[in-house]
Amino acid sequence: MVDALIGTWKLETSENFEELLKELGVNMVLRKAATATKPNAEISKNGDEWTIRSVSTLKTTEIKFKIGEEFEETRADNSKGKSTFIIDGDKLKQVSEKDGKQYSTVREIVGGKLKVTVTIGNIVCTRVYSKV
Repeated sequence: MVDALIGTWKLETSENFEELLKELGVNMVLRKAATATKPNAEISKNGDEWTIRSVSTLKTTEIKFKIGEEFEETRADNSKGKSTFIIDGDKLKQVSEKDGKQYSTVREIVGGKLKVTVTIGNIVCTRVYSKV
Protein backbone atom coordinates (compact mmCIF):
# COMPACT_ATOMS: atom_id res chain seq x y z
CA MET A 1 0.00 0.00 0.00
CA VAL A 2 1.56 3.28 -1.08
CA ASP A 3 0.11 5.08 1.96
CA ALA A 4 2.99 3.45 3.90
CA LEU A 5 5.24 6.01 2.16
CA ILE A 6 3.59 8.86 4.07
CA GLY A 7 5.80 10.35 6.77
CA THR A 8 9.15 12.02 7.36
CA TRP A 9 12.25 10.11 6.33
CA LYS A 10 15.96 10.80 6.98
CA LEU A 11 18.55 9.83 4.37
CA GLU A 12 20.79 6.98 5.52
CA THR A 13 22.64 5.78 2.42
CA SER A 14 23.11 6.95 -1.13
CA GLU A 15 24.72 5.11 -4.06
CA ASN A 16 25.59 6.65 -7.45
CA PHE A 17 23.93 9.98 -6.60
CA GLU A 18 26.75 12.11 -8.01
CA GLU A 19 26.81 10.02 -11.21
CA LEU A 20 23.05 10.54 -11.56
CA LEU A 21 23.37 14.31 -11.12
CA LYS A 22 26.19 14.43 -13.66
CA GLU A 23 24.08 12.51 -16.21
CA LEU A 24 21.25 15.00 -15.61
CA GLY A 25 23.61 17.89 -16.44
CA VAL A 26 23.95 19.34 -12.93
CA ASN A 27 27.15 21.39 -12.67
CA MET A 28 30.06 20.24 -10.49
CA VAL A 29 29.58 22.82 -7.72
CA LEU A 30 25.92 21.91 -7.23
CA ARG A 31 26.74 18.17 -7.45
CA LYS A 32 29.34 18.45 -4.68
CA ALA A 33 26.99 20.46 -2.47
CA ALA A 34 24.09 18.06 -3.10
CA THR A 35 26.13 14.96 -2.32
CA ALA A 36 27.38 16.49 0.94
CA THR A 37 23.86 16.98 2.34
CA LYS A 38 21.61 14.41 3.99
CA PRO A 39 18.08 15.61 3.30
CA ASN A 40 14.84 14.55 4.88
CA ALA A 41 12.05 13.39 2.59
CA GLU A 42 8.56 14.42 3.68
CA ILE A 43 5.71 12.62 1.93
CA SER A 44 2.10 13.58 2.57
CA LYS A 45 -1.30 13.18 0.98
CA ASN A 46 -4.37 15.42 1.17
CA GLY A 47 -7.33 13.85 -0.62
CA ASP A 48 -6.01 12.88 -4.04
CA GLU A 49 -3.11 15.36 -3.99
CA TRP A 50 0.33 14.14 -2.92
CA THR A 51 3.23 16.32 -1.75
CA ILE A 52 6.88 15.29 -1.66
CA ARG A 53 9.33 17.68 0.00
CA SER A 54 13.09 17.31 0.14
CA VAL A 55 14.42 19.34 3.07
CA SER A 56 18.12 20.05 3.65
CA THR A 57 20.39 22.85 4.80
CA LEU A 58 21.20 23.48 1.12
CA LYS A 59 17.68 23.78 -0.27
CA THR A 60 14.08 22.72 0.17
CA THR A 61 12.12 21.54 -2.84
CA GLU A 62 8.47 20.58 -3.06
CA ILE A 63 6.33 18.91 -5.68
CA LYS A 64 2.56 18.51 -5.60
CA PHE A 65 0.84 16.08 -7.92
CA LYS A 66 -2.13 13.84 -8.58
CA ILE A 67 -1.69 10.24 -9.67
CA GLY A 68 -1.83 9.86 -13.45
CA GLU A 69 -1.70 13.60 -14.23
CA GLU A 70 1.34 15.08 -15.98
CA PHE A 71 2.70 18.24 -14.37
CA GLU A 72 5.66 20.59 -14.70
CA GLU A 73 8.08 20.71 -11.81
CA THR A 74 11.00 22.92 -10.86
CA ARG A 75 13.89 20.77 -9.68
CA ALA A 76 16.58 21.44 -7.08
CA ASP A 77 18.92 22.80 -9.80
CA ASN A 78 16.11 25.18 -10.90
CA SER A 79 15.61 23.30 -14.18
CA LYS A 80 12.07 22.52 -15.28
CA GLY A 81 10.65 19.32 -16.65
CA LYS A 82 7.52 17.23 -16.87
CA SER A 83 6.68 14.29 -14.61
CA THR A 84 3.86 11.82 -14.12
CA PHE A 85 3.26 9.57 -11.11
CA ILE A 86 1.54 6.18 -11.18
CA ILE A 87 0.88 3.56 -8.52
CA ASP A 88 2.17 0.08 -9.29
CA GLY A 89 1.17 -2.25 -6.46
CA ASP A 90 2.96 -0.91 -3.38
CA LYS A 91 5.31 1.31 -5.42
CA LEU A 92 4.97 4.97 -6.31
CA LYS A 93 6.55 5.40 -9.74
CA GLN A 94 7.52 8.71 -11.30
CA VAL A 95 8.45 9.10 -14.97
CA SER A 96 10.29 12.36 -15.70
CA GLU A 97 11.98 14.15 -18.56
CA LYS A 98 14.84 16.62 -18.51
CA ASP A 99 16.53 18.00 -21.63
CA GLY A 100 15.09 15.20 -23.74
CA LYS A 101 16.27 12.47 -21.36
CA GLN A 102 13.66 10.28 -19.73
CA TYR A 103 14.25 8.75 -16.30
CA SER A 104 12.25 6.97 -13.64
CA THR A 105 12.04 7.20 -9.87
CA VAL A 106 10.52 4.39 -7.81
CA ARG A 107 9.61 4.91 -4.15
CA GLU A 108 8.81 1.85 -2.05
CA ILE A 109 9.05 0.48 1.48
CA VAL A 110 11.65 -2.29 1.87
CA GLY A 111 12.32 -3.67 5.34
CA GLY A 112 10.56 -0.73 6.98
CA LYS A 113 12.72 1.81 5.13
CA LEU A 114 11.97 4.11 2.21
CA LYS A 115 13.95 2.99 -0.83
CA VAL A 116 14.18 5.47 -3.70
CA THR A 117 15.63 4.13 -6.95
CA VAL A 118 16.32 6.51 -9.84
CA THR A 119 17.26 5.08 -13.24
CA ILE A 120 18.49 7.02 -16.26
CA GLY A 121 20.11 5.04 -19.06
CA ASN A 122 22.50 2.59 -17.41
CA ILE A 123 22.89 4.64 -14.21
CA VAL A 124 20.97 3.42 -11.16
CA CYS A 125 20.98 5.59 -8.04
CA THR A 126 19.63 4.10 -4.82
CA ARG A 127 18.88 6.16 -1.71
CA VAL A 128 17.60 4.60 1.51
CA TYR A 129 15.80 6.58 4.23
CA SER A 130 14.74 5.64 7.77
CA LYS A 131 11.51 6.90 9.29
CA VAL A 132 11.89 9.82 11.69
